[in-house]
Amino acid sequence: MGRNTRKRRTPLAAKVVAGAAALAVGGGGLVWANFHASAHEENPDHNRTRSAAAQVATIDCPDVGQELSDVPDRARGEVDGELATMDSQITEAYKRLATTRRAQAGDPRFVENTILGPLKDRRKAIIDRIQLEINRAGGRADGDLDRLAGCQGRPAEQPQNDGGQDDGQGQDGGQNQDDNGNGAAGPVADDFIDINDVEPNSRDSQNGLAADGDGGSTGTFTTDCGVNENNLFNSDNLIAAPGVDNGAHHVHDYVGNQDNDAFSSDEDLANADTSCQNQGDKSTYYWPVLRLQDGTEEFDANDLGGGAEGNVGRILKPAQAELKFVGNKQSDVVAMPKFLRIITGDAKSFTNGDANANSSWSCTGFEDRQVTDKYPLCPEGSQVVRTSNFQSCWDGENIDSANHRDHMAFVQEDGGCPNGFQAIPQLQVRLVYDIPTPAVENGSVRNPYAVDSFPEQLHKPITDHNDFINVMDEDLMNEVVDCINSGEDCR
Repeated sequence: MGRNTRKRRTPLAAKVVAGAAALAVGGGGLVWANFHASAHEENPDHNRTRSAAAQVATIDCPDVGQELSDVPDRARGEVDGELATMDSQITEAYKRLATTRRAQAGDPRFVENTILGPLKDRRKAIIDRIQLEINRAGGRADGDLDRLAGCQGRPAEQPQNDGGQDDGQGQDGGQNQDDNGNGAAGPVADDFIDINDVEPNSRDSQNGLAADGDGGSTGTFTTDCGVNENNLFNSDNLIAAPGVDNGAHHVHDYVGNQDNDAFSSDEDLANADTSCQNQGDKSTYYWPVLRLQDGTEEFDANDLGGGAEGNVGRILKPAQAELKFVGNKQSDVVAMPKFLRIITGDAKSFTNGDANANSSWSCTGFEDRQVTDKYPLCPEGSQVVRTSNFQSCWDGENIDSANHRDHMAFVQEDGGCPNGFQAIPQLQVRLVYDIPTPAVENGSVRNPYAVDSFPEQLHKPITDHNDFINVMDEDLMNEVVDCINSGEDCR
């Protein structure tokens, strides 16, 4: 499996991160963030070492980008670049956290003094630049953004082997057999749940409600864009980090538009080929890949965004990718503007909290049981399902916003849009995967599957997300709207 995208020069800073990550490569493959690796080092107090290693599992930083609502258009490129640099800083700090366990065991202030303190200083410098860029462009920057500079260490529920008696290495000092190739970066056994243990109709997240219903506009429009047969992968994010190589720090599947990377302009998107059967749909649909952590070395095993940042194992393409637009329970829908950008879900939900989380996991045959913060264990003959119901209320003016969220809203409990927002066709993405069910026993998981993530997010299922840029031509968009408002089911 290869990468089908334009070749870009790797910035020097990115090469430094890659080189540092390569320090974690051993004979058994990539061992990223093995949090218990120090337990057999020359330290007689194994219990103390193990306890210290478990104290800080990841780094939790306030999301500066989510706090930015007033960024002038001409400053957004610079600000997005600064935010991407912040993400790289967190990745570097997380790598250092993961590879200094012996030092942490011997010094209770090591994490604060050597990792979090310097990180705060670097983040403050970027925040200062963001404020300056906003003000120079005629905006008014929040003068209190410095409060977001500091990060904290966060423990994670990492169960010890054999009730905590094992120190994470075999007698030969080899790789922890439970780390699945990336150490304690996850997932762990507690990230999985038997689908039979999920209560039917129990998902209580307001985010992601289906907009369609018995009233209003009841039609549908389905577009078939394949399952990434062209092997278009990259670790960019054109919406959140335009112009930044490896801006996502994890790999995306792409269907639809075939010229989608960090450097694609709207003109590039409009002139590109498309994998959609209807050639009027050049929209880009993308989501983080799922991987089976079975020891496979993928094409990106040593690359940023891939194995060099803890995203290891075999990339799993969906067996089905269903892309459907539906209506609104309360009203007709209006056409989406061309190049409208929508992000649903939050790639940083593990540390940001679940306010923007919008993942939905289930199994075929059990889709009345949905869960946001666990990966499902499906019975034999059943497949894993990922579903994203996008925001479908538009502010009527902007194709994007400074935090990439404020121009869009979810429907309210009654199915209608908030005041000042208009109903547009709701995109629903349903991805179905053939995945061997992982074995979960005695607090351990073997050959798990996991969504690609920012390294510090530990591959938690709640970080799943989905992205869309509308590049339908005017005739097709009008057809979509007409089908939905007239109650027809069209393709």
